[in-house]
Amino acid sequence: MAGRGALSPSVSAGYQVTREKASGEQFGLPQLGSFLYTLNSASVNVSYTIDAFGGVRRQVESLRAQADYQRYALEASYLALTANVVTAAITEASLREQIAATERIAQDQRQQLDISQKRFDAGGTSRADVLQQQAALQSTLASLPPLRTQLAQQRTLLATYVGKLPADYAGAEFKLETLTLPTDLPVSVPSKFIEQRPDVQQYEALLHQSVAQIGVATANMLPQLTLQASGGADSLAFSDLFGPGTVIWSLIGGATQPVFKGGQLLHQRRAAVAAAQAAAANYKATVLSAFQDVANTLYALQGDADTLAANVLAERSAADSLALVELQYKAGGASFLQVLTAEQNHQTAAISLVKARAQRFADTAALFQALGGGWWNRSDPGARPQNAIPAPSFGDSSFSSPAPGLSRPAPAAALQDVGTASSRSSTGS
Repeated sequence: MAGRGALSPSVSAGYQVTREKASGEQFGLPQLGSFLYTLNSASVNVSYTIDAFGGVRRQVESLRAQADYQRYALEASYLALTANVVTAAITEASLREQIAATERIAQDQRQQLDISQKRFDAGGTSRADVLQQQAALQSTLASLPPLRTQLAQQRTLLATYVGKLPADYAGAEFKLETLTLPTDLPVSVPSKFIEQRPDVQQYEALLHQSVAQIGVATANMLPQLTLQASGGADSLAFSDLFGPGTVIWSLIGGATQPVFKGGQLLHQRRAAVAAAQAAAANYKATVLSAFQDVANTLYALQGDADTLAANVLAERSAADSLALVELQYKAGGASFLQVLTAEQNHQTAAISLVKARAQRFADTAALFQALGGGWWNRSDPGARPQNAIPAPSFGDSSFSSPAPGLSRPAPAAALQDVGTASSRSSTGS
């Protein structure tokens, strides 16, 4: 808003009282001697710079793009914070499930230890089997304190993210079973979603600003046209300030054309062109990185689904195998070493299943972050860009462009301006 003021005339009003002692010698009238007088002056001044070559308009455009950059930077910060909170919540849920799974395994091992102790007391097994089962139980119990420590640290991290002291944080305890995934996950997305990522919008705004600065530098090399007008009144007495014969005015029109500045203006324009080319390269790199993030996340989600399915089968098979070996051991048909091996396999499979579930949740959250988070769908009108589209709906048939082939051109008008300016950068004064 401040920059737009340069497009309007500038008007100022003033009033001045001067008490002065003058000498007739100043006016070539020595016979007047010296004398005192008071001069009252009131005036209104109007000045206006004619933006004939668009320099002021491009400066306003540059300021508007800079404001957009700051707004998108804020949106990017909110998006990153939101993603961090979600990821921390998923990690907390994963740790709780790992602790629960480990405690269940420890409970089973305690029961197995009781059975081994009873068999030893009855002379049906050796002391070595009891000690091995006890060592397995203690090893499982030893893995619990680090998990509980990580859980406590994750809670303090969540407290920090939401702006609370750890002692004051009383947020919900997240559990994997309370989290749900969309029914269908996309395997491809339209490139329009990538365009609305805050970081892409940021660098597009920077490119816009840099291109506008080329226009400013170009206008500085051309004539500057100004109009100035002033009117007022001078009087020795305040009561006569607006009387007849006191009115004064002036009207000035001017044009200034830089003739020689040692190549300063030319090189300033070349610097603006180079800055715009750098901004275009940064913008392109940001867009490519955005597509890379989305493609990587989509591939990760596809892998997560396969990994989760495999871990579900592995955990189920390990549980069935453990139950069968325990029955065989009670009947004397299996060795104690087979029981320990089956327990270890089940423990490993159970923890792997928990981690696979948590990873799928985390990668789903990462996909939402990679797509921009849908910030443009807020009710705040100022947050919604032009031609905004709804946030992605998983399972929607609108996901039609293959992830590896996604493409989004840079703003055509901006890049065209950069190319045109580059071809002209060797001319000027």
